[in-house]
Order: sequence, then C-alpha cells, then structure tokens
Amino acid sequence: MPAFSKILIANRGEIACRIQRTAQALGYRTVAVFSEADADALHVRMADEAVLIGAAPVPQSYLNQPAILDAARRTGADAIHPGYGFLSENAGFAKACEEAGIVFIGPSPDAIDLMGSKRRAKVAMIAAGVPCIAGYEGTDQDDDTLRLEAEHIGYPLMIKASAGGGGRGMRLVWRAEDLLEQLRTARSEALHGFGSDELILEQALINPRHVEVQIFGDHHGNLVHLGERDCSIQRRHQKIIEEAPCPVMTADLRQAMGDAALKAGRAVNYVGAGTVEFLLAPNGGFYFLEMNTRLQVEHPVTEMITGLDLVAWQLDVAAGLPLPLRQDQIQLNGHAMQARLYAEDPAEDFLPQSGRLIGWEPPTRDSLRIDHGLLEGQTITPFYDPMLGKVIAHGSTREQARRKLLRAVEDCVLLGVQSNQRLLAGLLAHPRFIGGDFDTGLIGQDFANHAALQIHAPSAEQLAIAAASFYQAMHASHAPGLAGWSNNTGAARRYRIGLGERDWTLSLAAEAGGTLRIRIAERVIELQWLESDQCGATLMIDGIRQHHAWRREGNDLWLFTRPGGLHLQDRTQVPITAKANASDGTLKAPMDGAIVEVLVSEGSAVRQGQLLMVLEAMKMEHPLKAGIDGVVSTLQVKQGDQVKNRQVLLQVETAH
Repeated sequence: MPAFSKILIANRGEIACRIQRTAQALGYRTVAVFSEADADALHVRMADEAVLIGAAPVPQSYLNQPAILDAARRTGADAIHPGYGFLSENAGFAKACEEAGIVFIGPSPDAIDLMGSKRRAKVAMIAAGVPCIAGYEGTDQDDDTLRLEAEHIGYPLMIKASAGGGGRGMRLVWRAEDLLEQLRTARSEALHGFGSDELILEQALINPRHVEVQIFGDHHGNLVHLGERDCSIQRRHQKIIEEAPCPVMTADLRQAMGDAALKAGRAVNYVGAGTVEFLLAPNGGFYFLEMNTRLQVEHPVTEMITGLDLVAWQLDVAAGLPLPLRQDQIQLNGHAMQARLYAEDPAEDFLPQSGRLIGWEPPTRDSLRIDHGLLEGQTITPFYDPMLGKVIAHGSTREQARRKLLRAVEDCVLLGVQSNQRLLAGLLAHPRFIGGDFDTGLIGQDFANHAALQIHAPSAEQLAIAAASFYQAMHASHAPGLAGWSNNTGAARRYRIGLGERDWTLSLAAEAGGTLRIRIAERVIELQWLESDQCGATLMIDGIRQHHAWRREGNDLWLFTRPGGLHLQDRTQVPITAKANASDGTLKAPMDGAIVEVLVSEGSAVRQGQLLMVLEAMKMEHPLKAGIDGVVSTLQVKQGDQVKNRQVLLQVETAH
C-alpha cells in the first residue's frame, strides 16, 4: 500500500500553490485549508477540495490545529504538508499528526522541538562541534540576568526570540541604555508571534554575510547537502534577495560549511528538507545561526542550480523512499537569484501595506519563475505576512541571472498596493551588488538616501499620461481616437492630478490629428493615442512609441511605471482643502491592524517621540509615538481593538 494518496496543505498563498503544483503533477490529490479572508484565494481554487478552518486572524485559522486535523479527517487526507511559517516548525502539531495516523511531511517532532528553540539548538550545536558565536543561551530570563550577561558579552549585541524567525523578536542593541526597552519589545513580538517570550543574547557580528546550506535526509540514514545560498540582502533582519551559489564561495569554504551543516543534521538524526544557517565573517570564519526544520522561502534558487524539485524529494522521503542522489552525484549548474515582492512602503520604514490588488501581470519568459498566490482584484489583508510572491531567474553566470532578474522585477505589473519593487530594482542595479561586494548591512550603509527609499513622485511624463487617460475616458463615447473629440481643438483644458497629499497642475490641448499638447510647468509633452484597453495603452510620447499598463476606475488611475505603480487621481473638480498638519496631535493608524498595547490614558501628559501605543500588523509590531508635547484629550481605542488604516486613535492637545 502507498504511504499516502491525498495531501492537505496546512498553509496559504504562494507556498500552498507551489506545493500543490508538484503534488498534483505526481498524481496526489490535494486539500486546501482557508480562513474567511482567503475564501476565494488562488490556493483554494487550485485544490481538489478545500475546507474553511476559521476566521481571518491566524490563531483562529492557520494555527488552529484541531480545525486543520478535522479538515484532514473529513476529506480523507492521509498526509499533511505544512509549507513554511505557521505550523511548519511546531513539534506538537507534527506529533498530533502522527497520533492521528496522518503522515507529517517534515522531520521528526524531536528534531523540530530541539531546533525550534534557538537556545537549546545552540547548546546542542556547541556539543556537536559546530562553530557558534559567543552569547547567552541560559534558562534564566529575568531582566537582571540578561543585563549582566549583556555586559559580559559586550555591545553591540543581538537579542533574538528563541522560538522566532523572519526578523520578529530580533533587535540589535548598541548601548546598555537601550537594552531594557529592546528586551520588552522583543519579548512582546516573540510572545505574540511564536507563543514564547524566551530570548537569547549573542555578540553582534556587524554586517556579516548570511549564508545557509540546504540539507536533506531520509529514513535510511542518508544525509546530503545541496550547496549554499547567500541571503545577505536583508531589511529588518528579513531576507529580500537570495542567490545560489554564494558569490564569494570557494571550494574549501563550501566543503567546510557543508560538513558543518551535515554535522548539525546528524546531531538530530535529521529527516526531510532542512536549512542550516551561518553568519560568514569577512575573514572567512563562519558561525551557526539557526536551523530551519522546513522548506525555506528561498528554496527555488537551489532548485534552479541543481535541477531538482525539493518538494518532490520531500514527498518521496515522507513516503519512505531513499534519497535519489548521493553527495557526489549532486551538481551545481549556473547561477540563480530570487527577489521577494512585499506589500510594504520602503519610504515609510518598510511599513506593511494592505488593500485591493488592482492589477497583477507577472512576466513570463524562459529561465524565469514567479511563485505567487495572487489573483487580480483580491484584497491584501493585514492578517498575514506581507510577502506577495517571489521572482526567480536563472543564468549561466551570476551577471546573466542578475540582469534577467532585474528586468523581471521591473516588468512585474503590480498595481493597487504599495510594494518594494523600486527597492529591489535599485538593489539589483547597485554597483556593490553587481560586484558581489556586499553584506547584511548594504541597505543601511548605501541606501539611506537612495531614491528607492524616498516617496515615489511622478515624472512629468507620467503626469501627462494620467491627464491624457482621464481626457480619453471623458471623451471615449465620442470617437475611438483623440481626433475630433473636442469642438474646441486648440483650447487648453486644465487638469489637477493628485498623488497622496500632493497635487500637480497641467494644461492639455487637443490638436488636429489627435495630438495632445500637455504643459507641466515649463515642459511641453506631445502625446498621441495609438490604442488602448482596460489594461493599458500604446502611446507616442515626444516621438517615442511606448506601452503603459494601467487600471482605471472613475477618477482613479493606477499607472505602472516600471518598476512600481502610482495611484494618481483626477482632482480637477475636487475643492482644494487645507492639508492636515502631520504634527497637529492627531494620531492615526498607519495601516490596518490590531492594537496590542496602550500605554497612555485620557489626561496623560506626553512628550514628542513618546511611545503611546503599539499596533500589530502582518506579524510585526509598529510603535506609535507622539508627534507633539501635550495632553491626551481623547483616546478612541483600547487594547485588542482592530483598527483601519488612517483611523483616528487618539488626540493630543498642546498645554495652554
């Protein structure tokens, strides 16, 4: 009898879609689970069967173990693949699957339990002879103990959630004066994100490379590694660009890191896909960081350079088959790079974004792969991680892979939600990245004043396209082209185009033959309409033929600008009102989320910069601080409240 025939994927989004593609191709039936927020999601549509497991918040759905196990029972699923995140590294869930007679497609509960604790894992790795960085991994967790241990380690140091990952519960502390506040924040994020507030402290390696090794084991005692990945391009300690192989790797270093990774795997009798992560110092020394007992977000770059399907390997290993290759049979070919698309605003300290996905057109080309779970028109909610998808490219050389990935990121039409596309393109085109001369500090060192971290203002050309689009929409019923639309050919029409808090004034005059002359300040742009549909237009702009993707609804235009989108509005008929002062004392929610802590009450005296409350959204905590000195006159929320973007939370009035 086969080990299993129907697989429930206990996850959502792009990884649930990716697992289903392989599972269905291999002949397995698949079951999706979904929250109320994901009822019509792509991973639900792809599955043979799908089961609602709860409300949108993660504890009520994707972390709801009884509901997921019940879904498996009701559908007859005899295996569960956890993907990554959520329950993928939950030893209790793996054990519950075993007790229910369901194959858990992952390592043993014991391995998950040990490696899921950074503290206990580090103790085990030291015992196994794996290089580890100096720090504190003891059981005493009170502030006084951690303060004394921090003094012993020295500053700067890292605080890490023992059960954490993805940058949550992690803080870099430069001064002893900041330790207690950072401990509080790290504990809170760890408790909300992982159910445990246990922390470890480590000496901070400033700007190392982050290099990880993919390992794979089976139930027959075989264990191999599939080379390394460089994951050094990070923001907020979270990876955004990964590549394989590492650009500074040598044969000797790969041998040493591979051997250390296998030593870590053997120490826990590892079975399945796992990743051993290291920090690589400039002098070539490397140190154990953590082990992820699951498939990694960045696994596609390893698949591209090895030609292997790691999910297929996972299913075969879970079914009791031996690994298909020995270590000496594994070959690395070419170079692969991956960029993670996030719904976030880099100009606002990477604040996660939510909203409706107005447009989604990923590019399709050979040696290019887009892993996503997106559908045009869906809502990106504040309940889950802000990663939208991944763009992956393969080339015969690193430079070829980089060039292909840059073009793919620039060509990915994503409209309606602010994203990190401009940042990704800027990183991929940066001289240090091109030369392979970078580390985890690249964004902090070289991007403080980069245009990708500034508010994206429209160019004169983009404003002209917007005015022409609104003009075309107004006259669309009169003629198929611009010629003959107006009885006042040559008479200029005034437009006011807005983006966020800013407006730009243009004048547009239609000339004989369909040419539009658009004046913006001292610049005059000549634009001809060639053809258009609801998804975009082909235009002649100052004699150059161009195609521009867009989506338009009434007075709103979402224009793709390669890379990134702009939400432009026709405000010509909208009365001009005074803009709100950013420091007028009104505190508004920067995005949809939940209030997890309120530190003031009505009547409290506050100082500018003082922490007032904490908003949790998309798995991260966001401190909300006072913009002015004064007194809290009104407080409109309490701990636990769900709030909407721009909702007023409290009002501070200046003391008279």
